[in-house]
Amino acid sequence: MQQRHALCLSLGLALLAAAGTQQAQAADPYSPEPASTYQDPPAFNWTGAYVGAHGGIGFSGSPNPFSDRNGVAFGAQAGYNMQMGPGIVGAEIEGSYLGDTEHNVRGGKLKEKWRGAIKAKAGLSFDQTLVYGTAGYAMTSYKKGGGVQNDVGFKGGYLVGAGVEQGFGGGLSAKLEYNYIATPDVRTSTAFGTTEKDINSHVIKAGVNMRF
Repeated sequence: MQQRHALCLSLGLALLAAAGTQQAQAADPYSPEPASTYQDPPAFNWTGAYVGAHGGIGFSGSPNPFSDRNGVAFGAQAGYNMQMGPGIVGAEIEGSYLGDTEHNVRGGKLKEKWRGAIKAKAGLSFDQTLVYGTAGYAMTSYKKGGGVQNDVGFKGGYLVGAGVEQGFGGGLSAKLEYNYIATPDVRTSTAFGTTEKDINSHVIKAGVNMRF
């Protein structure tokens, strides 16, 4: 009889323990699975200094860049960009060898030899693509061609242009840019006397930059 009472008591305690466990589990709030730790990659950023090189074609005829009086154009550039939201502002200096792009003047020809420029830049970025405009001051060296008696040397003028640049990994980017350069009052001496003329030039160039 005592054994039967002990067995009943044990069964009752086991049932109470099971019921308590079920109530505790029911009282626990639902615990969702932990959120994923994946994070989107950071947006491309154009801020920073850069150096690079460019090459292209200089021409004096318009609108056909492949008309006569063409010359090569290649050189180097360095600058700094600052990004604010999608907007970009920056500054750049560049130097170019111009390869004798010719200009007609009264009684002869002038040839471009070298150009240095300092430019401001402003544009919009579309992630890794930058579309921009540029403007600044340019110094161009002219040497005498057929019929011209004097080497003009360096003359100052203004530069405006536009371009598109594509960024890649590792700080590398590639660009395509057009520049229009106007140099006023270039004086030449020929058999027809001394004259002054505004010299207008065009350059289409491709380049690469390495950002830091």
